[in-house]
Amino acid sequence: MSLVLDPAAQDLLFREARTANTFTDEPVTEEQVRAIYDLVKYGPTAFNQTPLRITLVRSAEARERLVKHLAEGNQAKTAAAPLVAILSADNEFHEELPQLLPHFPQAKDVFFAERPVRESAAALNAALQAAYFIIGVRAAGLAAGPMTGLDFEGVRKEFLDGDHTPLMVVNIGRPGEDAWFPRNPRLSYDEVVTTV
Repeated sequence: MSLVLDPAAQDLLFREARTANTFTDEPVTEEQVRAIYDLVKYGPTAFNQTPLRITLVRSAEARERLVKHLAEGNQAKTAAAPLVAILSADNEFHEELPQLLPHFPQAKDVFFAERPVRESAAALNAALQAAYFIIGVRAAGLAAGPMTGLDFEGVRKEFLDGDHTPLMVVNIGRPGEDAWFPRNPRLSYDEVVTTV
């Protein structure tokens, strides 16, 4: 059975997609970011919770503050990327559940009254949303450079608060010269899938 998605779209979103390491200086507009979010917000999560928060780092001053918290190998490419996003999980996402889950508004208190439960749910579902975001960047014809080589606590203190847990930093833009490392191998179907 073949996939319904056009092969060119399959390539764009998956087969040819890799982490970008260089970018052109073409700006990433607010309209592009809004279009990306307006697409990926429909990706499924448990209880329709929406814990992902996106902090766009646009100013030179904010970029400088961020770069000092990144691993050395990530600093130059982040300093040069047209747009940088800090993706984080909002551990107080449950406050929005009455709006997001109108048929079961009491889920906020029934399932998520305790902070450790919220943190675990937020981490998982924001990670799902982060993956959707990266695919959305690709769907917009842009390249994404997601990175976890950073001082998470430093980024949290610099840009977020105690209710938000940083997940990753994503450089965004049009791919520049020598943007890609060679494609690394992937595990085969038989190495991953087990039938019981």
